[in-house]
Amino acid sequence: MIGSVRIGVLKEIKVHEYRVGLTPSSVREAVAHGHEVLVERDAGRGIGAGDAVYAKAGARIAADAAEVFARADLIVKVKEPQGAERALLREGQVLFTYLHLAPDPEQTRDLVSSGAVCIAYETVTRPGGGLPLLAPMSEVAGRMAVQAGAKCLEKEQGGMGILLGGVAGVPPAKIVILGAGVVGTNAAQIAAGSGARVVVIDRSLDALRRLDAMLGSRIVTVYSNRDNIEHHVASADLVIGAVLVAGAAAPKLVTREMVRGMKPGAVIVDVAIDQGGCCETARATTHADPTYVVDEVVHYCVANMPGAVPRTSTYALNNATLPFVLALADNGWRAALAADAHLKNGLNVCRGQVTNREVAAALGYASVDPYACIQD
Repeated sequence: MIGSVRIGVLKEIKVHEYRVGLTPSSVREAVAHGHEVLVERDAGRGIGAGDAVYAKAGARIAADAAEVFARADLIVKVKEPQGAERALLREGQVLFTYLHLAPDPEQTRDLVSSGAVCIAYETVTRPGGGLPLLAPMSEVAGRMAVQAGAKCLEKEQGGMGILLGGVAGVPPAKIVILGAGVVGTNAAQIAAGSGARVVVIDRSLDALRRLDAMLGSRIVTVYSNRDNIEHHVASADLVIGAVLVAGAAAPKLVTREMVRGMKPGAVIVDVAIDQGGCCETARATTHADPTYVVDEVVHYCVANMPGAVPRTSTYALNNATLPFVLALADNGWRAALAADAHLKNGLNVCRGQVTNREVAAALGYASVDPYACIQD
């Protein structure tokens, strides 16, 4: 233990973002470890947790974000800091949140300039592979993708006006899911349950075998290559982009030409939009204005999909993040990262240097060894 650390929790300001970095239960755990927790006023309102609940858990309530940034040693958030928040970061302050830097040069530049230590949920790893802090939100986003796609297929939303499962005498919709990871698996489960025809495309035969064993004849698994993607996207009613290369920009699997070849009123839900999207025509949207149309194809590219269900999302996220928050607070960021190579993989920006190779490659920075930053 390094002694008491002041942990700051902010009210998220991204459009229609209602999640919060720490739940009252998590605050109570941090306080029990001897730390002070400073929570911005109304930070938990979106999950039904008022200031009185946080105060009962042991938090101190801050008047605004400026107070939290000024006083906290460790900032715990959900979404990447917006411009106004980045301006308040200070040298040596630790930021622990989702960052998704590869497609975001402006944010990266600001974080480098701040001198802060920025640890990204989405690149923390675990033994045996996988991304434990991305997985809970990927589960939510995968399940929501089918729900969002079904809504977009309604005529009043610009879709072709079909029901996913069809009815007796009328065939169901065809859903094509690009990627068989956490997002794709959860999307496939919901899609299969809807009664739709489901095709899952991935380049990992092990992932396809796992899904085939899980869902059997309720889905069709297809190996990923250009011919197969082009063929199935052209005949799809709903395409769900669920690809991920940890830390890097998403590969553009669906080209503009493929979009032009899709059915009028078809829908693309690009869950990979946080990492730039896997569709060439994708651009980030918000819950306030979630869709747009390109070549008569409806695009849903909301960059914070789980924010629409903040209670489920916040508690699921805290289940995964709390042990790491406590490790950072109990031991200090240097010792915590030195002791845990998987947490170290979350270090993206450290005191003016980019320490994630994929981010550095995507944005043209020199990549610095995280150990050099930890030991400096």
